[in-house]
Amino acid sequence: MLNRTTKLAVIKFVKDFLLASRVLQIFQPLSGLFLFFYNFNKLTSWVHKHKKDTLLLNDFYRPVRNYDDRLKSFNAIVEHYKLTEIPVYYLEFGVAQGHSFKWWLEHCKHKNSKFIGFDTFEGLPEDWGLFQKGDMNYGIPNFNDTRSQCIKGIFQDTLNPYLFSESGNMKGVKKIIHMDADIFSATLFVLMQIYPYLEKGDIIMFDEFNVYGHEFQAYRLFTECSYMSLKLIAAQNNFYHAAFEVA
Repeated sequence: MLNRTTKLAVIKFVKDFLLASRVLQIFQPLSGLFLFFYNFNKLTSWVHKHKKDTLLLNDFYRPVRNYDDRLKSFNAIVEHYKLTEIPVYYLEFGVAQGHSFKWWLEHCKHKNSKFIGFDTFEGLPEDWGLFQKGDMNYGIPNFNDTRSQCIKGIFQDTLNPYLFSESGNMKGVKKIIHMDADIFSATLFVLMQIYPYLEKGDIIMFDEFNVYGHEFQAYRLFTECSYMSLKLIAAQNNFYHAAFEVA
């Protein structure tokens, strides 16, 4: 049996040899496939581990996706947490045409609620699957509600200044975080930056959660790195839409 010092020496030797010899680069053409297998298996394991954990509702498994069924999750969350009766702080990342943003405006009527939409409003900042940079460019929607505000730009430029200026106003108010940014880089950035402002009972929703290399990967890395416990409360369309409560 090798002792720890010997094991570390062997590991270091093998790692340095592989780095210097570049022998593993023969697999470079297959790296994308390996990454797919790794990420998709992580997603599959997670779904089957948590498929019965939802507090409110879950439609897994279903053969056909109905995108509008995410509204069932919205309704269940509003009713369960009685969000029509209290002020909420709603932050949406990836507003697009504003359908979900408008839904929350219409269903959370408290006069002291606040609704903030972050988006480039010039389309995707990078390629995403079959979508190209600049796709989904809908401009800035007009919601005709004084409680709402749209903030234009990439999240890396706009989010932190907003959080710094509003940190006092967000404290103690139930926050609804709607992640609809689609891409991994934007989703992970938002989660890591908003982490210090999250409180027990806040809600985080993902709109493309089961996209294994993007929102799910961002969720996985965020929870692993922050040690934050998120309780699954609702899922629709085979976990495309998934909602969590900060535990």
